[in-house]
Amino acid sequence: MAAIYQAVCRRASSLICRFHSTYVRKMRYLNDLKEDDSLCRQAQTSGTFYLFHNLSPFLQQVGKQYLVPQVSAAEMKRILEKFKEAEQWIEKSVLIGCSDEHVPHFALDLGALEKSVVESELKGSFTDLRKALFVVDGKDSPLLASMSPVVITLVSDGSRCLLARQPSFPQGMYSALSGFCDMGENVEETVRREVAEEVGLEVESFQYSASQHWPFPSSCLMIACHALVREQQTEISMNSLELEEARWFDLEEIVEGLKREPGSSKQDDGRLLPWFPPKQAIAHQLIWEWVKQQTSQLA
Repeated sequence: MAAIYQAVCRRASSLICRFHSTYVRKMRYLNDLKEDDSLCRQAQTSGTFYLFHNLSPFLQQVGKQYLVPQVSAAEMKRILEKFKEAEQWIEKSVLIGCSDEHVPHFALDLGALEKSVVESELKGSFTDLRKALFVVDGKDSPLLASMSPVVITLVSDGSRCLLARQPSFPQGMYSALSGFCDMGENVEETVRREVAEEVGLEVESFQYSASQHWPFPSSCLMIACHALVREQQTEISMNSLELEEARWFDLEEIVEGLKREPGSSKQDDGRLLPWFPPKQAIAHQLIWEWVKQQTSQLA
């Protein structure tokens, strides 16, 4: 009875954490905006905008400080109406994040418009990016930087690791979670966001492993990390738009999967037994590192 009671408590705790998790709800909302064009267009009518002119960010000086202002959708429309085709310009904005209250943030480059008119209307100036990074407050500087690396993350709960399948994967292959860094994000923020978006879990701690460059024409830097989630919150809530399947694997399953050749073995129902990326892939390295860690703990 004690074991049943503990299991029920853990389950209830997991549900409460998930229900009250502002972070997961925020990440899910952001992902909805990315996946649903009509929802994103609607958000552009109520969100806030960070402005650029040929990649030079718009700043306002207040005393000795330089601020990166958030321009409301109403103010943005008022300014753009001076140039006509306001709707067309707003639709060119790029989603870069949202507040905890689900107010979406967009970046908009107005390089084709007369710079002095916008500066006069908003009482500020477009500033060279390199100079801007030195004069703005540290909390605002990530808003000015564009990041495009890919973070690949092996999630663990301490005794199991989480692997997933995308629809484009070869049959039977499972790998670590991955996703592009959003504008202004550091690696830690990307890891937390991707895990929340794709499997509905919150990262408690993470550790950098290595990096690998994707070959041409992708030419993206892949940054590999290990992430640990809370033991009380391990129930997967998969984003079916991103993933085909996601599940936990124990050490024995991983060791057996590493021995298999692609498509070499089938289950009783005809499906291929799980196999993992080849040795040259950085995902393979992450999985091997996890196996070594688990093995050393058992020794």
